[in-house]
Amino acid sequence: MENLNYECPKCHNKRYKIGQMRATGGTLSKIFDVQNQKFTSVTCQRCTYTEFYKTKTSALSNVFDFFTN
Repeated sequence: MENLNYECPKCHNKRYKIGQMRATGGTLSKIFDVQNQKFTSVTCQRCTYTEFYKTKTSALSNVFDFFTN
């Protein structure tokens, strides 16, 4: 995503920042506080409009998350 040809749909700016967010997915993951959903965010640097894109997670990262909480 480094060379993303992004243009903000609101203000048409081409400068952006990339970020990540993790979230729980269902009841059991909420109970055990396992954040098994991963999203990449693209935020416009001018108007701060943000879009989220779902990213694949690995089983290893989910196990690591379970034991580090």
